[in-house]
Amino acid sequence: MAKFLNTSAANYYLEELIKNTRERLVIISPFLKVNERVRQMIEDLDRLKIDIRIVYGKSELAPKEIKWLQGLSFVRTSYCDNLHAKCYLNENSAILTSLNLYEFSQVNNNEMGVHFTREDDSALFSDTYEEAMRIIRVSDEVKLSADVVEETPNKEAEPAKAPEIKESDTKLLSSSKLAKNAGIKTDEVISRMKEMGFLEDVDGKQSLTEKGRSIGAKHVTKSRFGAYFLWPETILNS
Repeated sequence: MAKFLNTSAANYYLEELIKNTRERLVIISPFLKVNERVRQMIEDLDRLKIDIRIVYGKSELAPKEIKWLQGLSFVRTSYCDNLHAKCYLNENSAILTSLNLYEFSQVNNNEMGVHFTREDDSALFSDTYEEAMRIIRVSDEVKLSADVVEETPNKEAEPAKAPEIKESDTKLLSSSKLAKNAGIKTDEVISRMKEMGFLEDVDGKQSLTEKGRSIGAKHVTKSRFGAYFLWPETILNS
């Protein structure tokens, strides 16, 4: 039967649910800011190649969260507009709660929820699982970029307008996608762009050079998952 959870119990059972995952972990939380202890647990599951799905939906991810998620190979992150549900489940148990996976909420708020298992209430578990899968299906998978240039975007700064792109270079890829295709790290892509004169550091921030703009590269500053650069897909072959 379902077990009632207060704030401390919700945090405890959430950690136990994550720690005991062996096949698949689903995290549905409108706000996302993961504390260090939960980070370590999720990182351990990632090392074990466990399938992890995270759905958020109430605010843009902070650069720190983007960088952390970018480094996890088996985590898929999705954005669901108007998301208010908070649900955590693995192959054996689930938690429905008011608790976001948000560090402030876990420490400061008064929360409640219920914990139940597939064995104790198979019908409730099945209904919860199916609704979680539906939310994942209607969510937009986010391709997180590691090209975060600042913690707080400068709303006054406008990206330079790129010149017309050559027909052969119409397909643009993010630095992280280029890195994945080339089998290297995103940081190495950024370093190469600097070496080729397409990027430069200006006041501690990465910025496109005139040469970078001339090849059709773009700097996207307005997105829900941070600022990033787009490059012609063949740029590393030149």
